[in-house]
Amino acid sequence: MPIIVQLDIMLARRKVKSKDLAEHVGITEANMSLLKQGRVKGVRFDTLEKICDYLQCQPADLLVYEPEAQGTPVPRP
Repeated sequence: MPIIVQLDIMLARRKVKSKDLAEHVGITEANMSLLKQGRVKGVRFDTLEKICDYLQCQPADLLVYEPEAQGTPVPRP
């Protein structure tokens, strides 16, 4: 998937524990772990807003677009 979740990097930069962020956002630690690993298909805007508020960052600090590896073009509609 060309969208890379860099939540773990931002947590390390801010010296914040996943447990504390999950509590603030109102999601389980298991769901926070899945989000950190990029194993989710989507994230609600209100969840993203709460994460950005707590970490004092922008959505672009957490989500990065990288085209498919090995020069394979990404299909466009």
